[in-house]
Amino acid sequence: MGLRLLKVNESLREVLSQEIPALKDPRIGFVTVTGVQTSADLRHAKVFVSVLGNAPTRERTLAGLRAAHGRLQERIAADVRIKRTPQLQFLYDESIERGLRIETLLHRYEGELGEHVDDVPAADAGALAADTGDPAADAGGDPAADDPREP
Repeated sequence: MGLRLLKVNESLREVLSQEIPALKDPRIGFVTVTGVQTSADLRHAKVFVSVLGNAPTRERTLAGLRAAHGRLQERIAADVRIKRTPQLQFLYDESIERGLRIETLLHRYEGELGEHVDDVPAADAGALAADTGDPAADAGGDPAADDPREP
């Protein structure tokens, strides 16, 4: 995905995040726009939302957002300078729900899995760190200390 498309996605997310709470539809509950994926030709945009509440509340909120897509597209056309205003498709983002479920399962089976990450000694913590792409940092060394030119 190109830089331009990333900027368009972020601009759409910002506009929608500001406009959705202003909608007067009683079906629309507490909504967070978690992401936007725009097609390369800017004709379509998938809007991923997180909705506070149970399944029926989510469905009502998504129905309210689909009904308000014209008004939201109008605001996008006014606020974002792009060639076309994409057709909006609202989808429920399950990633937060999935993350909470994984966290719950990890806490439930924490004793069976062994040491908790917070309990790992500092010497072993480097092994758990993510790959930074810097070989010196990933090896645990200081790049300046490893430089033979340094006094």
